Amino acid sequence: MPARPPVRKQTVVVTGIASRFGRMLTRTLHDDVHIIGIDTRGARHVPPSVTVHAVDLRRRDAEDIFRRNAVDAVVHLGISRRRRSGERKSTAVTEAMRVLEFCQKYAIPKVVLLSTAHVYGPSPENSQFLTEDAPLLAGQRFVTMRDRVEIDMFASSWFWRHPEVDTVILRPVSIVGRLDNPASHYLRSPVVPTIMGFDPMVQVISPEDVIHAIRLALKPGVRGIFNLAGPGPAPLSAMIRRIGHRPLPTPEPLFRRAMSVVAGVRLAKVPREELDYLKYVCMVDDAHARQTLRYAHRLNLDRTLDPLRG
Repeated sequence: MPARPPVRKQTVVVTGIASRFGRMLTRTLHDDVHIIGIDTRGARHVPPSVTVHAVDLRRRDAEDIFRRNAVDAVVHLGISRRRRSGERKSTAVTEAMRVLEFCQKYAIPKVVLLSTAHVYGPSPENSQFLTEDAPLLAGQRFVTMRDRVEIDMFASSWFWRHPEVDTVILRPVSIVGRLDNPASHYLRSPVVPTIMGFDPMVQVISPEDVIHAIRLALKPGVRGIFNLAGPGPAPLSAMIRRIGHRPLPTPEPLFRRAMSVVAGVRLAKVPREELDYLKYVCMVDDAHARQTLRYAHRLNLDRTLDPLRG
């Protein structure tokens, strides 16, 4: 019998591939799909089979990548950047809009955007667990969250306007591990300041579980907005102690002053605009992901927190 022709691997473009999470995702997926990475920083420590383009998504060179390759899916990890004063749209917002534009223009059937559950915003009035139809209120109060909320809201409206593209928006809770992100830095500190009088229930998730969800989201026909949670929630102080670190309850006025000079001290630094995340609940219900994606977290709380110990 004649040999069957080899099955063409799915081609997936990964933006923000130079981040630690991007490299973890790449190492997990590269055996099953052909990955093309895009990141202005380039990327080291990726498998030899992965092609990385050090280009800006806003430039013509980036569009040429989509035009010249038969792309089956895009995973947009995005990069958090502060909006400059007077700037109508930040770089991060413009990049996300360009990615969606390329998907429409070059008939790419699938796009997965990594958002965050923090877009809902913490509040003493929040229900215990927020579903995907809860309003995204974080941008009204937290400058650092405005771009993330704008990207999420734009992608949500784009989802309904372009049913020809299977759009997936993932909103994971705080991703913690061997990552260079605020939640990991905060919990990794030997002494973790908390706000005196507050001990909110918090949720965390491992990078491995988020990558598992992205793999499920890449399946044909999957579309929608999905909250992602990890193991069961715990009080912030209990989670800090579980890692083996010491919570330091601090009066809020002192906490706010300390955060402006803490850079040279071995304390966790928290953006002053986001202190309400250490005061009020912002937990999500991921039943939709469990039912539709067949997602289930694989790491328990101790294994999720292991990389933050020591």
